[in-house]
Amino acid sequence: MNLLKGRSARAAAGFAAAAVVLFAVAPLMLSDFRLGLLAKYLCTAMVAVGICLAWGRGGLLTLGQGVFFGLGGYAMAMHLKIADAGPGNLPDFMQLYGTATELPWWWQPFANPLFAIAATVLLPMTVAALLGLFIFRRRVKGAYFAILSQALAAAFAIWLIGQQATTGGTNGLTDIQGFFGYSLDDPVNQRMVYFVIAAVLLLLIALARQLIQSRYGELLVAVRDSEERVRFLGYDPANVKLVAYVVAAGMAGLAGALFVPAVGIISPALIGIVPSIEFVIGAAVGGRASLAGAVLGAVAVAWAKTALSEEFPAAWTYFQGLLFIVALAFLPGGLASLAVYVRRRRAPKAPEQKAPVVPVGEAA
Repeated sequence: MNLLKGRSARAAAGFAAAAVVLFAVAPLMLSDFRLGLLAKYLCTAMVAVGICLAWGRGGLLTLGQGVFFGLGGYAMAMHLKIADAGPGNLPDFMQLYGTATELPWWWQPFANPLFAIAATVLLPMTVAALLGLFIFRRRVKGAYFAILSQALAAAFAIWLIGQQATTGGTNGLTDIQGFFGYSLDDPVNQRMVYFVIAAVLLLLIALARQLIQSRYGELLVAVRDSEERVRFLGYDPANVKLVAYVVAAGMAGLAGALFVPAVGIISPALIGIVPSIEFVIGAAVGGRASLAGAVLGAVAVAWAKTALSEEFPAAWTYFQGLLFIVALAFLPGGLASLAVYVRRRRAPKAPEQKAPVVPVGEAA
């Protein structure tokens, strides 16, 4: 009981400290430009929360999170482009690339803001549910699951590029100017978007922690460590893994939806194989088994990408790969494992107890 209270107290203190940093310190210390970059980094941290649940706890190496990130991002961007165009008008890129005189049928529902907001989460979760049922029911796991998820990301990016008249092709959906009636050119509104992203990130962390601390979280770890034993006990491992996969997809979709107003663009280059791997790198460097580690790792890797690309435009990807290799080679548990290592080193060692000396006669 005392252990649970101690964990709850530490978690509450961590949330309070994170809230102070995100809502008070960062807006005061950072310029509008740097705060906008931080908003983008926090979106990648949302994806890392889902990866921590699916990979860190469930052992599902999700190399296709870019698909769900893109589904949420495009769903939001489609609505915002329709709103920017005005009633009865086509988005600017359709007038430039296409010959249509009205919105495509599959664009029309996204004119409704409630439908668009719901689609940013439900669409990725639906796709993940259909894909997960097919994969997990056939007991596909390990490297095969990772390859399939990565192939899905590549296929989705290629499809988007080929639909230039309706998705913007390689350029994607760009020049997004408004966010539900608020102009994104106004720095005040940009700060509002940042605060929304920070609040959603904290809510997702709380949701993931609740799942991890629940009985389902224990069952997910059991499936990761010994799937056959869980099946023998009467549980279906496919359903257990499916829940984690679908929840992680919903978090990635929500992150993509908030990424659009923060950056003003969504394109195939942001959702393909490379971005999907970068999401995993961030969680792995920080510590995929720790929510705090995964979030901080995702933010650190995204910041390092920006800083290195500014200093070394032609070689920053090599530095990023080296960071990943060094982290996994020397800290398989990520940077979060440093705290555990330091705690063990500082813990007082129990005195060794010598076996009592028994006289020979009594021993006989």
